[in-house]
Amino acid sequence: MRRRAISVLAFFALLLALAQVAPEAAGLRLERGSEAWVYQGAGASFTYVVGVGWAPPLPPDLPPPAPDGGLDPAVLYAAGVWDRGLPLSRLRFAVYPGRTRIVFDLPQALDREPRQRDRPPFSLHLPFYPDRTPAIPGVRWRTGPFGTELSYRPPRGRQGFLHAFPLAAPPRYVVDLYALEPETSATLAPGIRLRTRYAYVPYPLKLTLVEADPGAFRLLPVGKPGERKRLVEFAPDALALLNGGYFDPGTATPIGLWVVDGVTLSYPYGRSALVWDGGRVDAVIPRFRAEVLLSGRRYPVGLAQTPARFTAYTQPGEVGRPGEEVLVVKDGRVVARRRAPYGLRPGYWALAYPPGAAPFAHVPIGAPLKLLVELEPPVRYALEAGPRLVYRGQLAYHPERERFAKNAIQLTKVTYQAAVAWTEEGGLWLVVSEKTTPKVLARALLSLGAWGAIRMDSGGSAQLWAKGELVYPRRPRKVVNGLALYPRLGQ
Repeated sequence: MRRRAISVLAFFALLLALAQVAPEAAGLRLERGSEAWVYQGAGASFTYVVGVGWAPPLPPDLPPPAPDGGLDPAVLYAAGVWDRGLPLSRLRFAVYPGRTRIVFDLPQALDREPRQRDRPPFSLHLPFYPDRTPAIPGVRWRTGPFGTELSYRPPRGRQGFLHAFPLAAPPRYVVDLYALEPETSATLAPGIRLRTRYAYVPYPLKLTLVEADPGAFRLLPVGKPGERKRLVEFAPDALALLNGGYFDPGTATPIGLWVVDGVTLSYPYGRSALVWDGGRVDAVIPRFRAEVLLSGRRYPVGLAQTPARFTAYTQPGEVGRPGEEVLVVKDGRVVARRRAPYGLRPGYWALAYPPGAAPFAHVPIGAPLKLLVELEPPVRYALEAGPRLVYRGQLAYHPERERFAKNAIQLTKVTYQAAVAWTEEGGLWLVVSEKTTPKVLARALLSLGAWGAIRMDSGGSAQLWAKGELVYPRRPRKVVNGLALYPRLGQ
C-alpha cells in the first residue's frame, strides 16, 4: 500500500511539473534562498516566500513554484511577464522516427499568423503561450510579451526541417519537426547516378531516383504481354529498371499503348503515354486511326474508350453497349456473335455494332476480320500509364482528361508512386516516392526542376532496381512490363 501511495504521489508531482514553465524559457533568472525565491528578468521582479506564498504585488494564493523553480502560467500572467491579451494553449507532443509532432490546442482561432524561418536554425514565432515547455530534443523555448519563440536544431548528421500549419475546427496549431537522413548520391555509370532527394510539398517527401544526364543513357521497354515476372527477370543486364504501365492482374493483359521498336504490342486506352525514339522522352495522349479490314475493305472504328458507331475492344472485361451486337475475334477470324454487354476473355478482341448494321450483321462465323491501328505520328517506343504530372515546366495534373474516374482510388490512395520525369536539357529521372498521392508527386517533381513527368503504375507495382538489386521499396511485385535503362552505347 505504501509503495502504491508513493507512486501516486510521484504521478501527481509529474502532472504538476508538466504544468510548469521553466524560468529560463520565460526569460527569468531565479535566485533561490532558504526563505525566499526571487525571479527577475523580462522587465519584472517578483518573490515567493517559502511557507507563506507570493509577496505583493502578486496575490499570495497563486500556485507555488515547482521544486525545480518552474512557474504556473497564472503567475507569469499576473507578473506581467506574459501578455494577458495572448491566449494560453494546451500542448501535446509525440515523437516518431525522424519526426516530432507538437500540437497546440487553442481556445480560439488565431487572429494573426505565426512567423516562420525556414532555414537553420529553424524558428517559429507563435502569438500564444503553451501551458508547459517540455524538454524535446533539439527544441529551445522562449516566452515573453511577444508570445512564444520555438527554435529547432536537428541532431548532428541529420537534415532538419520545420513544417507548421493551422487546423480550423477545433482550433489547433501543428508543428512538425523533422530530423531527416541526409540526401545521398552514388555513381552507377558515367553520367548516371542513384540518388535520394527531398521535395518540400510543403512537408518533406523522400524520392529515390536514378538520374541520367542528357545523352548518357538508352531506354527500352521490356516485358511480355500475358506474362508476369519480377522486373529484374525481364532485363537482368539493365543498369536500372522502373515498373511500367497498368495491367490486368488476373490475365497479365497490358492496359494501354505498348510499342517496341515500332511494333504495337498493346493498343491505346486513352491515357498519357511515355513516348521516345532516341534519347529524349515525352508524354502525350496518343492519337490514332483505327480501322477493321473485312473482305478487302476498310471500315473506321472507335477504340474502347473512344466509342463510335462501330467500336473495337481489345482489353478483357465487359464490352459493348447494351443492345449492341458483338463479333468475337481470335487469331484474325470471327469465332462468335454475341449480345452486348459481353465478357471478353484474354486473347480475343471484339467488334460492337448496332443490331442489324451492315456489313457486320451478315459476317459468317469463321470469316477473316482484322483490326488495324495506326498512331499519328508513328512512334518507335511507347508505354501508356498516366496521368501526366508536369508538362513544359508547368503543373499538368488533369486526370479527368485521361479517362480516370473522379476520385478513383488509384488517384486518391496514399501509396508508393512511380514516375518518369525529365529535364528541359534532356536528362532523365526514374523515380519512386514514399507513400503519397500522384497530385502531391506532381508538385514534388515540379519543385525539383522537372520539365515533364508522367506517373507509371503505382502502389504495390512501384519499384526501382539498380544493378540487379531492388533499391525501393522493400518488396518486389511481379509486373507485365517495365523500363530498362542502359548506359549509352560505347560507354
